[in-house]
Amino acid sequence: MAWAGGAAPAATSPGVVVLGTGHMPAILDLVARTKPGPFGPGNLDLGLYLGRFEEGRLVAMAGERLHTGRWREVSAVCTDPAHQGRGLGGEMVNAIVREQLARGETPFLHVMASNTGAIALYRKLGFEVVRTVPVRVVART
Repeated sequence: MAWAGGAAPAATSPGVVVLGTGHMPAILDLVARTKPGPFGPGNLDLGLYLGRFEEGRLVAMAGERLHTGRWREVSAVCTDPAHQGRGLGGEMVNAIVREQLARGETPFLHVMASNTGAIALYRKLGFEVVRTVPVRVVART
């Protein structure tokens, strides 16, 4: 899916913070609980990552991964299951998109076709399906 254009999203609420290596235990915990796709400690070196903490626990995050020319990927969008339905995922995506647009980049993202809830959210936020790509996961057995 790719950004379909339009105005940048509204300003981020004050609770959104830049994530760094000091947050890695909390990040890896959230990733383990939500499984947003491939993510490892080196991902923070690939771009900006933002998150929201509540009561000392990371409950939502999103970041950047692939970058080619003017295109930059929105990646690792995830929300703690206990906090879903409150708009936190959208808040994270909007915060990343706002940063990308300010840099003159075009946001894009990948989402599994079976993840209809995420697709609906991304459409609402201003993304459109550009292409469907078959994916194979290869792993050693």
